[in-house]
Amino acid sequence: MLAASRPAEQRGHTRDSVRLLIATTDGLAHARFSDLPRFLLPGDLLVVNTSGTLAAAVDGYRRDGRAVTVHFSTPLDDGTWVAELRETSPERSRVTDAEPGETVTLPGDASMALLFRYPDPAADRLWVTAITGLGNPDGDVEAFLAAHGRPIRYSYVPDEWPISAYQTVFSRDPGSAEMPSAARPFTADLAIDLITAGVVVAPITLHAGVASLEAGEQPLPERFSVPETTARLVNLTRSAGRRVVAVGTTVTRALESAAAADGTVLASRGWTDLMLGAEHPARVVSGLVTGWHDPEASHLALLEAVAGTALVRAAYAEAEKSGGPGYLGHEFGDSCLLLPAIP
Repeated sequence: MLAASRPAEQRGHTRDSVRLLIATTDGLAHARFSDLPRFLLPGDLLVVNTSGTLAAAVDGYRRDGRAVTVHFSTPLDDGTWVAELRETSPERSRVTDAEPGETVTLPGDASMALLFRYPDPAADRLWVTAITGLGNPDGDVEAFLAAHGRPIRYSYVPDEWPISAYQTVFSRDPGSAEMPSAARPFTADLAIDLITAGVVVAPITLHAGVASLEAGEQPLPERFSVPETTARLVNLTRSAGRRVVAVGTTVTRALESAAAADGTVLASRGWTDLMLGAEHPARVVSGLVTGWHDPEASHLALLEAVAGTALVRAAYAEAEKSGGPGYLGHEFGDSCLLLPAIP
């Protein structure tokens, strides 16, 4: 599947005119994202992520003078940050030869010390780091990023785009290293159309870390919050036999992390290291709006935990063979609505 190299708006489209494949146990259909209200029913609950995207990529220099790009991923509870080093070449390959104790020079008078590998000593990509000299009274990393950073992007996006291109209509709480991109095609008008059609919309927050996981790597712990009101709406929706539709894997992870053994969702906040898959199917989410992921991505296991392996494979096979240029993947790409049978 080809990756979208530019935002929809730069390809002559509106955000909500990207392609939408609808995959149900009754068959597959092709539409535009603006058609989403046609495929949801009054009383269905659409759960969205309010996390906003940080300008999390910053230029730096290693001690030998080599230029690197630092990807700020996740703040830890003790004030340190998980970060990734990338080369500045067009391929933006990950840096694997860094060592504990190395210092990276950042813009202004800031610097980043590499403390130890994350999440364990065998890792060679992510680091727990300490940042000093940020140039603001509170040592606020997010303020530093707003002043010196830019959105994280990979080699399939050759041009830089402003941070606004990486925010969704639901973005309210800055904190994600990379955009919770399943919600990108939503517009304010589409949200109103859904509400007018009787679809209920409720928020959670999950701050996503860097998404550049290698093949076989498992999702890293992430901070999340499920409000009391959303938990109640989820439970009411399920008891009424309606769908709980998650907008993206981040929402799915948050809701399933807040679920008790019987599927009842409780107001929750903190860290989640939940990994959904065939051995841990979804208990709460019964529909999913998602983008298109690489075949080796860990996200696919989560999709299968919601929709089942057969339906996910059928959707991907259809997307690959569809007419025209086919569906486009990654954060600026097209979408899929997975609607398995309601248990």
